[in-house]
Amino acid sequence: MFYKASPLIFARAKELRNNTTAAEIALWSYLKTKPQGYKFRRQHPLGIYIADFFSYRLKMVIEVDGKIHNTNKVKTNDTERQQLIEADGIVVIRFKNEEVLKSLETVIIKINLAINTELFNHGNKFPL
Repeated sequence: MFYKASPLIFARAKELRNNTTAAEIALWSYLKTKPQGYKFRRQHPLGIYIADFFSYRLKMVIEVDGKIHNTNKVKTNDTERQQLIEADGIVVIRFKNEEVLKSLETVIIKINLAINTELFNHGNKFPL
């Protein structure tokens, strides 16, 4: 479930859970209700990375990106990180902080669509 995360990554994840952004708090208020019966974890270690939100059963990561993710260096790192996570068969969906804070209902619709798409793509892998 943790994809061989080190103790340092676990410590950093705990620190991040204690310093949550406003957008992460807003999205967590929905994800902690277990949408469509699927549990999400926040600031979850995945190898050398920490996912903002992760559902083990769905093999889905949800990232909420602040303004720092608009810089070229961070965009490049995000792309590489996402490719490595996806290589483990995990779907990654991303939202900007502003999108979560200003249009949470739309974000929720997109998340539910992604969940339904994953269920469809994997057939009976994820029974309801």
